[in-house]
Amino acid sequence: MDADAVRAHRAQRIAVVTGAGSGIGRAVALALADGWSVALAGRRAEALEETAELAGPDADVMCVPTDVTDPEAVDALFTAVRERYGRLDFLFNNAGTFGPGGIPFEDLPYTAWRKVVDVNLTGAFLCAQAAFRQMKAQDPQGGRIVNNGSVSAHAPRPHSAPYTATKHALTGLTKSLSLDGRPYSIACGQIDIGNAATEMTARMQSGVLQANGELAAEPVMDAADVARTVRLMADLPLEANIQFTTILATAMPFVGRG
Repeated sequence: MDADAVRAHRAQRIAVVTGAGSGIGRAVALALADGWSVALAGRRAEALEETAELAGPDADVMCVPTDVTDPEAVDALFTAVRERYGRLDFLFNNAGTFGPGGIPFEDLPYTAWRKVVDVNLTGAFLCAQAAFRQMKAQDPQGGRIVNNGSVSAHAPRPHSAPYTATKHALTGLTKSLSLDGRPYSIACGQIDIGNAATEMTARMQSGVLQANGELAAEPVMDAADVARTVRLMADLPLEANIQFTTILATAMPFVGRG
């Protein structure tokens, strides 16, 4: 590829955002849509279309309904991106689920455990693997993957074993991808988020179970603040990487002892 072609490819930056139909995924997709071409992936086609409308008529976005737990669906997503754009520069590996809340560990059904693992961990693996393959094969080589972790990758909430276990596992995936991607200019980082205001965290403001057994309301932050942080990570040159970063509502009971 000649120098002019390389510059042209680098000028058009291509991103995939999973879970782009709501919450943090939508906020990040909208932040990236100002300057990036963005593939919006998620289970609900209508929600993806809403995100695309919010991005505005000048945004270059494509909606690809995707179940990240299905290997064939994930392959179809990245094939669609490759066929439309020819390359991939950034994956925000965001799709996830809390799973059932309030169930003591000893009563947790296997099906509930498996659902959370399938979405949060296996889904992240499948998307990262597909992105890694594309980034390794393309010319110019390389790209960036950011995994959506959680402050639960550092400390659990009560009755959160499936969610907490998968977020700890994502940290291992992030480190492995960072190491395995070095020869191919593939950078990988992780953003650990605490109490962003989304549909999934609406209950935080009305009261959630604390480690001492009490219920307490917790402060939240705007998901747009998370999106700006992910955009900062995405915009870095591949020679630099934010390996791990934590963004959280300032006064949430996380640091210290509550």
